Amino acid sequence: MRVGIIGFGTQGKIRYKAVEEIVSENKILKIAEISPIQDYDIGVSKQVKDYKEILNDPQIEAVFVCVPNFLIKDIVCKALNSKKHVFCEKPPGRNLIEVQTMIEAEKANPECKLMFGFNHRHHDSILYTKELIDSGEFGKVLWMRGRYGKSVQEDFCNTWRAKKDLAGGGIFLDQGIHMLDLFLMMVGDFDEVKSDVSNLFWKLDVEDNVFAMFKNKKGQVASLHSTMTQWRHLFSFEIFLEKGHMVINGLLTTSGSYGKEELTIAKNRFNGPSVQWNKEKKIIYNINTSWKNEVIMFFDCIENDTEVPMGNSADAHKLMKLVEKVYEDDNSKK
Repeated sequence: MRVGIIGFGTQGKIRYKAVEEIVSENKILKIAEISPIQDYDIGVSKQVKDYKEILNDPQIEAVFVCVPNFLIKDIVCKALNSKKHVFCEKPPGRNLIEVQTMIEAEKANPECKLMFGFNHRHHDSILYTKELIDSGEFGKVLWMRGRYGKSVQEDFCNTWRAKKDLAGGGIFLDQGIHMLDLFLMMVGDFDEVKSDVSNLFWKLDVEDNVFAMFKNKKGQVASLHSTMTQWRHLFSFEIFLEKGHMVINGLLTTSGSYGKEELTIAKNRFNGPSVQWNKEKKIIYNINTSWKNEVIMFFDCIENDTEVPMGNSADAHKLMKLVEKVYEDDNSKK
């Protein structure tokens, strides 16, 4: 697979390392980045400043789009129309209309694969949790609760992420969208949305907190809190089922800010005593393989000409439809 990377910020560097780890020899032909690339032995000839040089290169088969939100839609569409396979970082555009535009470009180029990067689905703890749910051993999912938060520094206010016209949204679109995507992974979809979108501290034109509730026709409910006024980074994903529960606390990330990734599993006891803390099974994960596994999936779909199973455009459309409902419902505006 001959690859080009458009954008070499944090995510571009992560994808670069994943591709380098997977392929037997260096197949990254070009990297489009305006700023000088330091601390990476990529060779001067590989860096280009205009991403169109990647799209116009007939040798390059696939591109990784790792750019700010306001650039995503145009670059993805141009890449697909240039007959390139596209892996695009989340979010899938700034809004639902941009997702729909990219889907139209995908339909116009059926020979090209389009995948969006929701790496949380590829964490080993998440995959094992999904396996347990699908096994039926614990019965059906009753409810879920997700908390995903961090703090930001004052210089955040001067970045593109703090401007709604460039980012499309705040902490929910940037980070909380991962938790919502995990909700969808576990139960499929939701029909009802209730939310409160607020700016409690930073007073920007993008939100710093979202409290949202989701419910589907099966009666399954999920509660989400996405925040950037949580001064201690935290990831907590709880799933309670008819016959037990699974709880993931902590998450292995590139920054290491969320602590160890621990999955707790327990079966219900209806006749007492209730489940005790020391009776739960705990699994601690020490290696984050999500970035690598996600890229492997993308390459496998290209090489075997199969449909993208996770992070495809249908997943993106379903996700962004709910994101839009969260912003539209926003009880704080009523």
